[in-house]
Amino acid sequence: MSAIEARGLTKIYRTYKKKPGLWGAVRGLFKREYEELRAADDVSFSIEEGECVGFLGPNGAGKTTVLKMLGGLLNPTSGEARVLGHVPWKREDALKRQFSLLMGQKNALWWDLPARESLELNRTIYGIADKEYRDVVENLTALLEVRDKLDVMVRELSLGERMKFELIAALLHAPKVLFLDEPTIGLDVTSQQKVRDFLKHYNRERKIVTMLTSHYMGDIEALCQRVIIIDHGRIFFDGPLSGIIERFASHKILGFTIAETAAPDLAPYGEIMPKVDAQHRIRVARPKVMEICREVMARFPVTDMSVQEPPIEDVIREFFGTAGKPGSVKE
Repeated sequence: MSAIEARGLTKIYRTYKKKPGLWGAVRGLFKREYEELRAADDVSFSIEEGECVGFLGPNGAGKTTVLKMLGGLLNPTSGEARVLGHVPWKREDALKRQFSLLMGQKNALWWDLPARESLELNRTIYGIADKEYRDVVENLTALLEVRDKLDVMVRELSLGERMKFELIAALLHAPKVLFLDEPTIGLDVTSQQKVRDFLKHYNRERKIVTMLTSHYMGDIEALCQRVIIIDHGRIFFDGPLSGIIERFASHKILGFTIAETAAPDLAPYGEIMPKVDAQHRIRVARPKVMEICREVMARFPVTDMSVQEPPIEDVIREFFGTAGKPGSVKE
């Protein structure tokens, strides 16, 4: 049995559509019009033990809604799900002790308490034995380099330090499933990297199931081999990270080292990109790569050439900007 299974998960919100002006308000007292928003629409997938899966999508795509349903915070309109064999919205204690949901934009720690006392409170809630608690806190604070901040008020911690303690609180009871919603949002580059390194180490050591949403492709590339793409509440892709480029990248990047003092005019062959290591680079549609290579090499004294895939982040941005609409994804 999979650690996480979702079958046809759907969440529909009905919102009141008010007509403008005073007369619209009066009419609304007698006859109301509603519109439906499908925050999640027939979402199905399964995740095995030890997998770290990236959950990608633009703002409002339905990522957080799905995580909240899997975490038991929302009841679905229809569909079913199992997390470690339990129905999450039944909120059974047996499941609560085996998963954590960490939302980067929400504070789980007590603002006016030192970090140590916030963690102690979590220890009491989960009924963790003293020795086990001390060992976990000592280990995690050392890995995240915040042991010297245990007695600092949470409100006085930096954003990066606070997020590290949020992670420690989420992992205090050694969950088997971890839902992470934007865990590095707002962090500086150094703090982002430290959180990524920690999560990679923890996942490797504990084989914990991790489902991660992030707008930073660095998080996804560092931690996830598999990604699920969702937009308008529907899943459009579920597969290896490398498969995103194969399926959605419409262009390749050609680089040419040219033995000329004057800059060659490559504009007729593709979109000019910034030079890298003395290579002139152009962005070319995938079907025309061979043709453009032949033409450029015939016209200019090319001494070296490279053909590269675009960065995954660019492919994702292009997908959400042009193809990420219902019914428009190429199969």
